[in-house]
Amino acid sequence: MTALHATSGLLALDHVTVLLGKRQFGPFTLSIRPGEQVAILGPSGAGKSTLLKLLARELAPAAGQAHFDQRLLADWSLAELSRRRAILPQSHEVAFGLPVDLVIGLGRVARTHDPYLNSIVQQAAAHACAAHLLERRFDTLSGGEKARVQMARVFAQLWDVEQGLLLVDEPLAALDPGLQFELMDAIYTFASKRGHATLAILHDINQALQGFERLILIKHGTLVGDYQPSHLTIPLLEALYDISLVSAISENGEVIVAPSKIQKDTQIKASRLWFKSN
Repeated sequence: MTALHATSGLLALDHVTVLLGKRQFGPFTLSIRPGEQVAILGPSGAGKSTLLKLLARELAPAAGQAHFDQRLLADWSLAELSRRRAILPQSHEVAFGLPVDLVIGLGRVARTHDPYLNSIVQQAAAHACAAHLLERRFDTLSGGEKARVQMARVFAQLWDVEQGLLLVDEPLAALDPGLQFELMDAIYTFASKRGHATLAILHDINQALQGFERLILIKHGTLVGDYQPSHLTIPLLEALYDISLVSAISENGEVIVAPSKIQKDTQIKASRLWFKSN
């Protein structure tokens, strides 16, 4: 298996490090191309959210260079960046009991002149299956409904641009599986039509294996791998999380994994034998 290393793209990091107190994260070297769907995986505390904050420009590099669309990330004004980059956070809450249409419209605040605001809010809500919530107040919604509205806000933000960047910080983990699949499918469809790159922090290994083109693996604050998902990545995921995984192939050829109580070395050997015989 060969790791993927690119040096240019819509978003590119070149030996970038981040300092949080006395702890260093990185160096990170990676590139995200327009339209790519990339998952970030790693155990808790590995540095996944730190990397996402770096890409969102919430954190500044201590060393190395970060570029967005061939310009230094630091050279973009926040207003410019907001028109090309959107963030779907872990938390769905907002500070006040705002009307839902206003929450969705907040994705458009970087635009001083926005004649199609109302139409885009309506369309974004429909794409996120949240049109029926437009007359509601945000603080009256359930967790799943809030997730739909926040997704609509992100859609509104990048609705009328191409080759933007969508950063997703594990916002679906507390939702039921059916809603997770529905909302992730809405993200895929939205991004693919516009050539947006999607970079998502995930804890669900199967979601990463089945829905993303690349897996960026992070452990102990360092990028330890950048791979295309396949059954060959299973030993790497076992090492990443220090667990054993059992695996199978679905009828449509997708790899499915689950944690196992079998000793790790034994399970890796069994997994390899299974794949050789099928």
